[in-house]
Parts: sequence; structure tokens; C-alpha cells
Amino acid sequence: MLIDAAGTMPRCYALVPCAGIGARSGAAGPKQYEPVAGSAMVAHTLAALAQVSRLAATLVVLSPEDTLFDAAVPGFAGERAWVERCGGATRAETVANGLAALRERGAQPHDWVLVHDAARCLIRPEWVDRLIDACMDDEVGGLLALPVADTLKAEDDGRVAHTVDRSGKWAAQTPQMFRLGLLAPALAHAGAAVTDEASAVEALGHAPKLVRGEWENFKLTWPGDFQLAERLLATKEA
Repeated sequence: MLIDAAGTMPRCYALVPCAGIGARSGAAGPKQYEPVAGSAMVAHTLAALAQVSRLAATLVVLSPEDTLFDAAVPGFAGERAWVERCGGATRAETVANGLAALRERGAQPHDWVLVHDAARCLIRPEWVDRLIDACMDDEVGGLLALPVADTLKAEDDGRVAHTVDRSGKWAAQTPQMFRLGLLAPALAHAGAAVTDEASAVEALGHAPKLVRGEWENFKLTWPGDFQLAERLLATKEA
């Protein structure tokens, strides 16, 4: 395990980018505030992260114009619950701004940051612990992901162009866990178009570790996803 020059052990922080509008979901407003099983989607996400004892804190990064979070997640408070209204125009910018906020709050380069989508509201504490266990002593870090099971088709103007070989391909999930001192320059190098943290780290020549996730840890994106999440949450709580 990497220990810094002062002899301190690395801490783990969760960072939840929550500044998007979720245009594909069909919701009237930002999808992270859409109700799922009686609570805002992001409230389920944050409740699960709060149960991970090894997280020193969870930082939620909101848009500067956000006026909905406080009412949607009224119980998000305390020494391990942080909010910053410094979100950017893209996910990458929002995460980069969140990393800067973590540094201002005392996070060090050797500390781990677990970036998790607000829209993956079915995340379970044990899955986060699985990622931490797999990556804590890793040189690079890694992410939850699933091997692709479906046959993949490449599209051209609404028709199949060809079938893509699915062997060795994984679908990326979150959290994605990297050291602050690696992730910040990786995002700066990759630019605003990067869609996940692992891609930015890969662009610097590193190979993030793939840690098997669960299919229930899907990202609520399309209207039907909300109905499925409702059913799964109802089953979990039954």
C-alpha cells in the first residue's frame, strides 16, 4: 500500500458528478431528481455510499444553478457529506472541478477518488467494497465492469454494417477508482470529450484494472430504466 512521505495512509473519497440534465431519460427536469421508489434517484445513490465505512467522505458536485438538491436529499449532511456547486458543462469538467474541491478540503495526491454516476442508484455498499479491496494496493486503480454478453452490431444508417467480436469486451460501470494525483492530470490531458475516468487514465498509457460488477448496477438512461429500477428496489426492500 502506498504511503506518502509524511507516513499517512491513503484515504478514499467518493465523488458524485450531479450537474447534468439527463436529456435521454425523458424526464421533465434533471434525471437525478426523478422519483424512484419514493425518493429522488440520487438519494438512493448517496444512501448506499453512506454505508461504505471506508469512504472518508462523499462529495456531490452540483451545477452552480442547482436549486433542487437540498429538497431532494434533505438528509445529506454531516462530516462525511459534502456538496460543492462547481459543476461544469461536461462530465469531465465537473469531475475535474470536484477533484480541485477535494484538494481544497485536504485530499492528497495519493488519496483514492471513487467517481460514481448519480444515475447508478442501485449500487450496493458491498460492490463498492469489492472495488476498494481489488484496487487499494494496485498501481493504477480500476473500475467495476461487466463482460459483454450480447452479440454486438455496428450500425450504418439504421442497418447492420457488421457484427463486432464481443470477446474480451467489457461494459464499463462505476465507481471508477483512481488516485487523485493520477486522475486530475489524466482528465486535463484527455479533454472535455472523455466519457469516463478510465478512458482518461488509459490515454496516459495506463491499464486500469477490471473488477467484475453486477448487472443491477446499470445506469438509468432511458424511460424504461426507471420502471425496472422501481421493481428492483421494491424486491430489495421486500
